[in-house]
Amino acid sequence: MSTLLAPILQYFFTEHLTTHKQVSPRTIIAYRDSFRLFLRFLKNKTGKQPSALCVEDLDAPSVLDFLESLEDQRDNQICSRNARLTAIRSFFHVVALRDPTSVGVVNRVLAIPRKRTDKRLVGYLTREEIDAVLAAPNQATWIGRRDYALLLTMYNSGARLSEMTCMRREQVRFDSTTYLQLHGEGTQGKTGSSVDQNRTRSAALVSRTRTQSNGSGISFHPRYAAFQ
Repeated sequence: MSTLLAPILQYFFTEHLTTHKQVSPRTIIAYRDSFRLFLRFLKNKTGKQPSALCVEDLDAPSVLDFLESLEDQRDNQICSRNARLTAIRSFFHVVALRDPTSVGVVNRVLAIPRKRTDKRLVGYLTREEIDAVLAAPNQATWIGRRDYALLLTMYNSGARLSEMTCMRREQVRFDSTTYLQLHGEGTQGKTGSSVDQNRTRSAALVSRTRTQSNGSGISFHPRYAAFQ
């Protein structure tokens, strides 16, 4: 007897990813988009509505055809193809537990390898280029001082842009050692200290942006954004 796909897929998104794995919202969105494309592909291939699909409709040949269509028809790069495959493989680990009768399909899908791809070298800016970037904001204005504090803090701490834009004032600590409490990818946490030679300057700039925000009628609260 064929097992319907819909109940397992619903469990995968509503319970497994959110409650059991506690993955980040970005991961859930990426997996959702992967299955949106995959289900649309299967509908065109089989003529079945997504609600009528069975687990066996997602066997290895269908998955391989889908991955090839990403590269041939959508002009996706290998890294995008591998990301879609990762979402599908994660789902089939759940299928193995929820529907043991589909273990054959599961094994065949999990045996699909990731494609090799060249890794790009990580570029970097020289000290002179960093100084040029830091000199760009006009510090005669409040917006310029804010942007300078933002750029300097990113340089000192090594924080990602997403970590900086989500930062709240309660995550900034001014003491003998000024540090930031950063939230990494997913549920990972990390703490970044400022570089010694620029620590005082970073702390003063963040303090000034905070003070001038209060002076502009914006109430200070530890959960407000650190850079407004």
